[in-house]
Amino acid sequence: MNKKIAVISGDGIGPEIVTEAVKVLTRIEEAFGHHFEYDFLLAGGSAFDQTGLPLPSETLQHCKEADSVLLGAVGGPKWDGLEKHLRPERALLDLRSALGLYANIRPVKLMSALRSASPLKSAILEKGLDLVVVRELIGGLYFGERKTYVNSKGETEAQDLLVYSESEIRRIAETAFRLAMQRRKIVTSVDKANVLDSSRLWRRIMHQVKEKYPEVKYNDMLVDNCAMQLIHDPSQFDVIVTENLFGDILSDEASMLTGSIGMIPSMSTGSEGPGLYEPIHGSAPDIAGQNIANPVATILSAAMMLRFAFDMPRESQIIETAVEKVLGKGYATADIHIEGKTQVSCSHMGDLICEEITVLAKA
Repeated sequence: MNKKIAVISGDGIGPEIVTEAVKVLTRIEEAFGHHFEYDFLLAGGSAFDQTGLPLPSETLQHCKEADSVLLGAVGGPKWDGLEKHLRPERALLDLRSALGLYANIRPVKLMSALRSASPLKSAILEKGLDLVVVRELIGGLYFGERKTYVNSKGETEAQDLLVYSESEIRRIAETAFRLAMQRRKIVTSVDKANVLDSSRLWRRIMHQVKEKYPEVKYNDMLVDNCAMQLIHDPSQFDVIVTENLFGDILSDEASMLTGSIGMIPSMSTGSEGPGLYEPIHGSAPDIAGQNIANPVATILSAAMMLRFAFDMPRESQIIETAVEKVLGKGYATADIHIEGKTQVSCSHMGDLICEEITVLAKA
């Protein structure tokens, strides 16, 4: 199968982790006779350094023409002083908006080899940890009008507008319920309806959509309670659906329950066009260039791409199984704290996963 993949390495550890993901995809090509055409593009701080823009028009056009987009990470303190429209993070927001990527799906699952790395007690983990956060991605505070100004008292004030429409809420609700139908059929909608008008609208639309899915167990939960419940008993959750800011925060919290944020992949999707596949962590500039970053989240993001964008479930499963086998043998990068581990570099982790893929593909 021939597929065109737009590859954005980005900043910080981005080039290192993306290199390992491409290495894994190349091994899949060899094992299954596929052909992936890689289109390496600029975005983020590195793009600003070379072009003066965080998302060059050429990058956006190539992404639109691709079958899928694989992204590393963008940003870093080097560019903190730039105006907001030139900051590296602007590339992500503009890319999501231009591609219509309204749904971000973040699976959070504890691998057995990393049980001791989780901060949760064994009694809690024994109940299970396997959930998905469905985050609305192109609405809310991140995309609302914002301004900084001097008020009538001579003080500087700043405003960020949180806006959601019925249609935006309805489409993310449908995404969550359809996903739940493929899993354990439980949806938890997270909001702040006791305070925010936008959350009250959110809850009303969610209640309308749930009537179409009588098989799904549904409940509303306030965001502060959800943050506590993720620690108290994450086994109660199957699919969590929430708005942009809450989803950003809760999914990072949930990721740490697995032992490392470096383990969590994600995909962003819309109604049509290519999806975006990326790890949920940042660019970690403090460890960039040291070959110690964890590439697993990016590799698992590539596996999600094979499954959901290219309809290659076997190839995707082989990558996921290869990751589990490598971790099960005690190999881990520096961010994973488990007793008796054999610490390996970023590139060595990629090599080990490729070796397992070769064995699994021949089985």
